[in-house]
Amino acid sequence: MSLFLSMPELLAHQVGKHPDDVAFIDGEREITYAEFGAMCRKTAVWLAAQGIGPGDRVAVWLVNRIEWLTLYFGLSHIGATLVAVNTRYRSNELEYILERSQAKLLVLELNFRKIDFPAVLADVNPASAQSLERVAILNATPGNLQHSILGKPTVAFSLTELADGDVPLTGGPDSLSLLFTTSGTTSGPKLVMHLQRTVTLHSQRVAKSYGFEEDGSCLLAALPFCGVFGFNAAFAAFAAGKPAVIMDTFDGAEAARLITHHHATHVFGSDEMFQRILDHTTADIPFPSARVFGFAFFHPGVEEFAGDAWKRQVPLFGLYGSSEVQALFSLQRVNQPVLERIKGGGLPAHAGAEIRIRDIDTGEILPVGHSGAIEIRSDSNFVGYLNNQEATQKAIDKEGFFSTGDVGYLREDGSFVYQTRQGDAMRLAGYLVSPVEIEDILKEQPGVANAQVVGVELNGQARCAAFVILEPGHAFDEASLKAGVAGALAAFKVPVSIWSIPEFPTTQSSNGAKIQRAKLRDMAMQRIQEIK
Repeated sequence: MSLFLSMPELLAHQVGKHPDDVAFIDGEREITYAEFGAMCRKTAVWLAAQGIGPGDRVAVWLVNRIEWLTLYFGLSHIGATLVAVNTRYRSNELEYILERSQAKLLVLELNFRKIDFPAVLADVNPASAQSLERVAILNATPGNLQHSILGKPTVAFSLTELADGDVPLTGGPDSLSLLFTTSGTTSGPKLVMHLQRTVTLHSQRVAKSYGFEEDGSCLLAALPFCGVFGFNAAFAAFAAGKPAVIMDTFDGAEAARLITHHHATHVFGSDEMFQRILDHTTADIPFPSARVFGFAFFHPGVEEFAGDAWKRQVPLFGLYGSSEVQALFSLQRVNQPVLERIKGGGLPAHAGAEIRIRDIDTGEILPVGHSGAIEIRSDSNFVGYLNNQEATQKAIDKEGFFSTGDVGYLREDGSFVYQTRQGDAMRLAGYLVSPVEIEDILKEQPGVANAQVVGVELNGQARCAAFVILEPGHAFDEASLKAGVAGALAAFKVPVSIWSIPEFPTTQSSNGAKIQRAKLRDMAMQRIQEIK
């Protein structure tokens, strides 16, 4: 059977094939494919009424909910692009995304639990939103609809109030479908471009390769849709015609309950997430329905944790992915020994994907078993970084291979093992974060001449810590520096500790003095141990 190449095609197929089957479970609501198709059609009509057309970009700043998904399908129908915005972003990050994406419309919820979106917006420079024409407020009533935000008029967006109708289909396989953010070597993230073709193909291949199509399959969608990890999992379930249970935010106890209640077979997340889920059950076999629990590990000691999980028949499989090659690009298989199947990497969902390993020093392509830089070529890869041809050309070579920035090796069976990052990027709260992004904010604080940020571990969690060099005559105030970062960036990017030192350790190289980040990391871990 040939694969669909666009999201409107896939949606129409699923609505026609499974009209009365449950597509999504959102709280107490069970939404069938037919009902979801109608929601997407109405959303497309509403988007067109807001002046959104082919090629336009819409920033979606929402937690996981059915509206996020209908907006994506509505934009796909029109041929417009969804700009995925992390709900944990603060003012600096939101400014950057709005300015770089040139979003025409921003869709947001005014408040969600502890997230005060208006407070974040209050610190956004309106100059960063010059392309923005209006702001849509989710489920706003006439009484709480602000007249303007960022100097732009507002409009309400509520699925229950949308008018029905028809909009011409102008989206297709080559329409720019999604912009995801990824960490880079500069202070701001790059915007990763995916076409409808790349996303639609990958969704169907993951559905087939990872058992989503088997009878009784059900996904617990515990990860944010604004990142590829959560997005790709949800759309694999959709491509398989199987239900996805939506979690608006992750909670270990609630996740454990939902897995049991809905007999979830597939769950994806970090090792920390699965630890928090298993903390809430003492049963010998806690989840009899479990088939594929794919996890990315960000903390030491994962072998012991995952080995214990397998003894309780919790099927933890290592995997691999990124914004550029999409999440769930590969998954380890059950025929491997436990210590091998929990490693990052695996067999690609697409049998035609090509993986090669390049010697970091010589540039030679390496044979099986030798570690080097991982390079990937697949028709589901991203097509470039938005408005950043230099970064695109650096990342994708003339043969179409993407240089992942990761280190690993090939196995004899065609699978691969991920070992580590080439650079110094950190995994914080499951997100890849460039230290430079945090360092730049620290250097903006009064009295800070220079800053270095490194990854550390605190109480089993991946965190970051910072060292600063102060300008002469300035006193060190750790609390003030933390507050400065907290006001500009997401909470998980705030250093757990900040220390003032007279100079950074350096080593001489052919290119001059180079800061020894590894030594700084060791210094940070030693100081944290002393604090504990």
